[in-house]
Amino acid sequence: MNKKYSTDVHLVLFFKSPDNAKSRLALEIGKCASEVAKLLWECTLEDLNDWHGQIWFSPANLGDRLWLDSQVRQPMKVVSQGNGNLGERINHVDKILRSQNVKKIIYIGMDCPGLNPNYLRKAADELQQSDVVLGPSLDGGVVLMGAQHAWPDLCNLPWSTSRLCDELKNTCKKSKRTFKQLHTLYDIDSKRDLLYAQKDLASISRITRQNLFNWIKDNLKDFQDSTSNNTEGFTN
Repeated sequence: MNKKYSTDVHLVLFFKSPDNAKSRLALEIGKCASEVAKLLWECTLEDLNDWHGQIWFSPANLGDRLWLDSQVRQPMKVVSQGNGNLGERINHVDKILRSQNVKKIIYIGMDCPGLNPNYLRKAADELQQSDVVLGPSLDGGVVLMGAQHAWPDLCNLPWSTSRLCDELKNTCKKSKRTFKQLHTLYDIDSKRDLLYAQKDLASISRITRQNLFNWIKDNLKDFQDSTSNNTEGFTN
């Protein structure tokens, strides 16, 4: 495994505070969605603690930045997402970081409990050899995006459809960029996703994942499956 990722690959976390996140899930389970978001935040922090490279926190708005300050009591690097859809916000952050001579950048969100240090290290290793690395999600979106060079204009990609990952790959091909696709994970945006997570997390011993598993087990016993089909990926 290439250990150089610890110094030359930067990890950017796109996030919203738990009270502002999971709006689609809230339509199905109400205020409990903020509890899920808090548990997902704790999962993400556990992963960040195992990352040996530079970390950037990217809040969606000022309120999310203020919430971050109340949660992380240590020096940190912060870059605002700006406005627009996910593609525009990635382009905005990407431009800022690359203006500071940051070259290899991986973007993640806080809604994929299947992410773990090994997955992130694999993404970093692949980025040493490929222009782009993508972590696909079961719904056709992505849970991770990494690139060695500035992303092309992403604003017109179908961010809320099951075609997103395929269109990202097409964008790479059109711009003559090599890419590596990691194995498929899932994100949590619906009751259906929670029920899937309950099965997936049952055998995972990491404390934050067990906390999420126990919450699902205790709170979703009577929930029916959902047909939600959100694919924007790591923004909510």
